[in-house]
Amino acid sequence: MPVNYQIHPSAEVLSNHIGDHTVIWQFCVVFKEAQIGADCRICSHCLIENDVVIGDNVTVKSGVQIWDGISIENYVFIGPNVTFTNDLLPRSQNKDWIKTRTVIKNNATIGANATILAGVEIGSYGLVGAGSVITRSVPAFTVWYGNPAVHKGFITKNNVLLNLDCTDPRTGEKYVLKNGIPEKAT
Repeated sequence: MPVNYQIHPSAEVLSNHIGDHTVIWQFCVVFKEAQIGADCRICSHCLIENDVVIGDNVTVKSGVQIWDGISIENYVFIGPNVTFTNDLLPRSQNKDWIKTRTVIKNNATIGANATILAGVEIGSYGLVGAGSVITRSVPAFTVWYGNPAVHKGFITKNNVLLNLDCTDPRTGEKYVLKNGIPEKAT
């Protein structure tokens, strides 16, 4: 079967689980058991450990390490130098450490230099602002930023940022939450 993805010669990719049309840039390390979907972009200087699943159409910008126990669904954007953790009590040379799972749901966005603590879930379409520290799960269609990050608003499927009262600050247009999803008010 022909290889239908691109790996830069300086990358060390040990996994055979790379989807079609995925591109892995310079100086990346991908462990043997890692799974990366189709049409992904893994930018330079990234590390992806064994117990990692990355869906389709995911962009991982430069300088990101994705540790064991992290799952990333489809159409996710991870900004440069985002920091993930997978251990709530890290100690050097701890052979009894407990891996804590983290899930990034479909269409979520994590801004540059954000820190994602172990055990959280970033909901579908959730938006984490640059430089934020996420200490708890982010519900779907919500916007969070700060240190520690707090809920600052909502976001629609069409990328309209809304205030906490579900108003578009640019137009004044009102939205309502239907099953947690912001939709234009009628």
